[in-house]
Amino acid sequence: MGSANPSRSLAVVTGASTGIGRELARLAAEEGHDLVIAADQGPLDEAAAQFRALGASVEAVEADLSTSFGVDKLVLAIAGRPVDVLAANAGHGLGHAFLEKPFNEARHVIDTNITGTLDLIHRVVNEMRRRGRGRVLITGSIAGLMPGSFQAVYNGTKAFIDSFSLALRNELKDSGVTVTCLMPGATETHFFERADMLDTQVGTGERPIRRTSPRTAGTR
Repeated sequence: MGSANPSRSLAVVTGASTGIGRELARLAAEEGHDLVIAADQGPLDEAAAQFRALGASVEAVEADLSTSFGVDKLVLAIAGRPVDVLAANAGHGLGHAFLEKPFNEARHVIDTNITGTLDLIHRVVNEMRRRGRGRVLITGSIAGLMPGSFQAVYNGTKAFIDSFSLALRNELKDSGVTVTCLMPGATETHFFERADMLDTQVGTGERPIRRTSPRTAGTR
């Protein structure tokens, strides 16, 4: 990590090694934020080097955010510094029929997409609320708006996240903390490969590359 500048605001971005999370972290760095970035796989160090070249001080944390230990590791890396932007983007998918997959794989998706996400939000956003300022971007999905045959666990977790995000936004409406739920459709990332969905129509079809700014406050 480069020398942190107390005059620069801090953005925390999860799932930042590739895809949407990496793009969000890049945008935050370009807007003058220092970064704490986290991922459990992917070229995290390469991403960190890219963001440092933009002038950001970057702490890269390899952590499995489906576990309390992983969330603890990320919070320790924040080191008590005020967080101005939280992009809770970490997530996993799971293709194929629910009963055909080992349950531990389904539980990992649930623990990453829901449990770990809420644990991190609870810890970081409580501090934002105490300070009376902060911006939260939670990556939901349009998949949460429909039943997901052969990706039932993923769609179910995103239905939860979409709903939770809007409820939290309402709870914090007078606090100085804004909550946005980003709801992309199919996007050109490594998600489909990691979710074992390259043999599906959505996994093999043409997908747009979406660029999203963390400046937008409110829901994937």
